[in-house]
Amino acid sequence: MPKIVTDARQFTADGAWGARDLAAIEGASVRLHWTDQPYRWHVNDGAEVFVVLDGEVEMRWRQDGREHTTILRPADMFIADVGDEHVAHPIGQARILVIEKAGSV
Repeated sequence: MPKIVTDARQFTADGAWGARDLAAIEGASVRLHWTDQPYRWHVNDGAEVFVVLDGEVEMRWRQDGREHTTILRPADMFIADVGDEHVAHPIGQARILVIEKAGSV
C-alpha cells in the first residue's frame, strides 16, 4: 500500500536524532530524523544520502587530514561514501531524510 508523508516539517522525536522509519529498500533504510543537537564524528560502513528537509545543518567532514565545513539548507544534500568521516551540527531544529545501509551507525 502506498505511503504518503505530509508532516515531515512538523515531525519531532523524543530526543536528538530520533527517527521515523519510512521504508526499507533492498538493504537500505530510509528514515526521517529530527534533531536540535550535533551527532558525533563517524564513518558509515556504506554510502549515505543526507537530505535537509527543514532547518539548516552545518556539515563537517575530514579529507586528507583537513576538516571541511558547509551549511546545508532545505533541499541540499550531503552524500558520503564508505570511509568518509563526517558529523552534522544542526543550527536550531532540523529535519533530515537519511538513506543508508540498514543498521548503519
